[in-house]
Amino acid sequence: MALYRKYRPATFAEVVGQEHVTEPLSIALDAGRINHAYLFSGPRGCGKTSSARILARSLNCAEGPTSAPCGTCRSCVALGPGGGGNLDVIELDAASHGGVDDTRELRDRAFYAPAESRYRIFIVDEAHMVTTQGFNALLKIVEEPPEHLIFVFATTEPEKVLPTIRSRTHHYPFRLLPPPVMRGLLEKICTQENVAVEDAVYPLVIRAGGGSPRDSLSVMDQLLAGAGEEGVTYSRALSLLGVTDVALIDEAVDALAAGDGAGLFGTVEKVMDAGHDPRRFAVDLLERLRDLILMRSVPDAADRGLVDAPGDVLERMREEADRIGPATLTRYAEIVHSGLGEMRGATAPRLLLEVMCARMLLPAASGSESAVLQRLERLESGIAAPQGAAPRAVAPAPAAPTPPIAPDEPAARFQRPSQRRAAPSSVAPVPEPAAEPAPVPPAESRPAAAAPAPVPPPTPAPPPTPAPPRPVVQEPEPAPRPVVQEHAPPAPRPAHRDGEHRPVHGRLRADDAR
Repeated sequence: MALYRKYRPATFAEVVGQEHVTEPLSIALDAGRINHAYLFSGPRGCGKTSSARILARSLNCAEGPTSAPCGTCRSCVALGPGGGGNLDVIELDAASHGGVDDTRELRDRAFYAPAESRYRIFIVDEAHMVTTQGFNALLKIVEEPPEHLIFVFATTEPEKVLPTIRSRTHHYPFRLLPPPVMRGLLEKICTQENVAVEDAVYPLVIRAGGGSPRDSLSVMDQLLAGAGEEGVTYSRALSLLGVTDVALIDEAVDALAAGDGAGLFGTVEKVMDAGHDPRRFAVDLLERLRDLILMRSVPDAADRGLVDAPGDVLERMREEADRIGPATLTRYAEIVHSGLGEMRGATAPRLLLEVMCARMLLPAASGSESAVLQRLERLESGIAAPQGAAPRAVAPAPAAPTPPIAPDEPAARFQRPSQRRAAPSSVAPVPEPAAEPAPVPPAESRPAAAAPAPVPPPTPAPPPTPAPPRPVVQEPEPAPRPVVQEHAPPAPRPAHRDGEHRPVHGRLRADDAR
């Protein structure tokens, strides 16, 4: 018999990790406050159906209703673990009996009085699978049932239950078991089975079970079935469960802490050589990053039960948490989480895993806030950037030659050769006032310069005759030049002997231009 069936609880006191449900129910049973409909919701394998059977057993016990059934009466024996069942307690699987015809048949059978028990109880498992028409057929009898009729709905999705049905029930939500509670349950069962189990195996089983008692017991049952004389070993559990070896996870984290790309990609190669699933490795790496974030934020996370790992693994995790900053751990976790989403349904998961590792190694490739914080942490801690991540120094490009600025001059205008020779005579330069020479300060007011070595004074020469100051002619400001007529009228020529003036045709001769 499977462990989850062999060790199924028979009373509310034996239910582990659901005290928030079992205690109120026990108080209500002892006080006699019985409701006509209950709704048990929660994840799979957390004890919903088992608690519904315990409730039916407590209600129909010969000494009941009571929270502690006697276990000896006919009803308790029939409804206990391994019992044959009772005609007055009917279990229905709504996944296969959720139609309107099935619920009509159930409604017709519900009006009959119990055959040998105090209550007639209907346990509807997977109640969210009942159709809307089926719930509508049950609505009236659930709202106003006979005194001997009690409904217990068990579901993993209470929001899918018809609101009118849900509002007429007492809702008790079940939860997954925390790791410390789950470990205590597993150790107790392994002790009763007389099988030795290494301490490092329990975290693997708890992680594989996901907090569900039924799933965890199923995994442990598989390990116990394949255990030899030495019991359940860590290596055997790793090979059967397909979990990544802790040594590989440690190598990956050490490579990330040191920025060692060769070490990180070498770890990925080892993972593939060992036959592990890249997705599983990413999940295990994300869980390690989660533990490191908790240990970084809460120094006593292991004592509080937030992190569950063997003693030697906890010591290594403390060292890793001291070497990696919180911003870096957070960025790594974000990248791995997004990478897991990309791996879903991917045809090349190893390629995506390697790309994910490259993103973690190169914070400079991203401009996000987390990447900037990681780079700041690296600078503060003095960790060198990984090879290839440092930006190369780029020589500045030579500046383009600045074109010379031409002085502001008027645009050149076409002139004929004769006009070019005549232009200087026609346009006379405007004399500018002579600039006064700058006054020379007296020798006493001049700043004393560094005295050089004494030089013998030269022989005084006779003073030269001062020449008259040459006027400084400044170039005229750009102003519109006088317009010179392109065809200037010719100068009058002397009359001919006959007294007539001869007109000049064509160009001016060179001697006329002079």
